[in-house]
Amino acid sequence: MKHKTILLTLTFLLGSIIAVAQTTPADISGTYEGMVKRPGATAEEKVSLALKNEGGKISGRITHGDRAAEVTDGKFENGTLTLNIGTDAVITLKVDGDKLVGEAAHGTEKMPVNLKKVTPPAAAAPATPAIPAAPAAAVNLNGQWDAVADANGQPFPFLLTLKIDGESVSGSSSSQLGEATVKNGTWKNGQLSFELEGSSGTIVMSATVIDGKLSGEFDYSGQLQGKWVAIKKN
Repeated sequence: MKHKTILLTLTFLLGSIIAVAQTTPADISGTYEGMVKRPGATAEEKVSLALKNEGGKISGRITHGDRAAEVTDGKFENGTLTLNIGTDAVITLKVDGDKLVGEAAHGTEKMPVNLKKVTPPAAAAPATPAIPAAPAAAVNLNGQWDAVADANGQPFPFLLTLKIDGESVSGSSSSQLGEATVKNGTWKNGQLSFELEGSSGTIVMSATVIDGKLSGEFDYSGQLQGKWVAIKKN
């Protein structure tokens, strides 16, 4: 790790898609799913979008295969939803009932987008007093994680190795730029935090587990901040 782009984050998705919308901003929040085929791909891939509308401010997160990215700017005007992903990906959508239909563009690549809102079935009223649900199975963070970071809009892949001992976390990180050691790591109440100590400085990192993936943020000596995501290899 000899350069600050060794940081980790997650704004990439070249040709991935993000969708958002509904007839009014109040109806936009929710989860949308669909199948998308990127230019040159041999098969379709599943796309899932979690969308929020908070006081007219639209935000969202797209998961496409083993990748994820955030909506950096979202607008809903005159029935058209426009989403900016990173610095050069744009998705334009129209609301069609519970569907979002439109086009995603990344550079010269374009692809159709057709996502449908997923509404979980309403829970049936229990006939007897509800029994508290058992806690979710503990997440095993031990092992290697394929990770990617966003360094000023550029994806940077790296391999993260973690070892958990109670609430203590140790390990290392490696990339094309070198090695770094995990320091001052903790895993407590579902929150992972640690520092990556390399020859060029210290990176403070944090994350939570979302759908089996690590997703969080980093800070490089107050000079660069961003997001990162990782998927377990073993």
